[in-house]
Amino acid sequence: MKQFPGIYTVVLTGGIASGKTAVSDCFAQLGAAVIDTDLIARELVQPGQPALARIVEEFGADFLDERGGLDRRRMRAVIFSDPEKQSLLEEILHPLIESAVLRRIRQLNAPYCILVIPLYAESSAYEWIDRVLVVDVSEDVQIERVMSRDAITREQAQSILDSQASRQQRLALADDVLDNSGSFAELREAVEKLHNRYLKLSQSRR
Repeated sequence: MKQFPGIYTVVLTGGIASGKTAVSDCFAQLGAAVIDTDLIARELVQPGQPALARIVEEFGADFLDERGGLDRRRMRAVIFSDPEKQSLLEEILHPLIESAVLRRIRQLNAPYCILVIPLYAESSAYEWIDRVLVVDVSEDVQIERVMSRDAITREQAQSILDSQASRQQRLALADDVLDNSGSFAELREAVEKLHNRYLKLSQSRR
């Protein structure tokens, strides 16, 4: 059953190193409300959080860092190589993330909300959203960017891409596609056009 949060909501998604943060920052500068599910997920795995206790129960205390929070680097390495472990982690976190998202959206005072969900194509949740925006670049660009950003090998970068939904799967879900293979000025101009479109769509629904 859909749970409409009362504000026009656009999911922003894209593959690793496609530039989702740059895009969401542009929307925020234009006055859109931005909620990032990655940031919520980080909060849920801090020391003392119930989600972290469940993760330790399922994965073991070896996945804690020196502060008692989740060792994200170690967990990332495991889930990228083991689909069953990835599914288990998602079963723990995804319902909690969606609940937190709905709470935050209902508290917003903004014309519309950009909801950043990197793994939206892999999720069966969020049936209540209004629109999907995919930030798109070629897989070659993704690999080069993630190698440079994370100082990893091409093989490691390719493994990360292989663990995610394909570019074609993401594009199949898109209402809007933003090509982020050009300059920042071009990206900013494209975001401004989308911002104006979303303002009109949110007004027409109200």
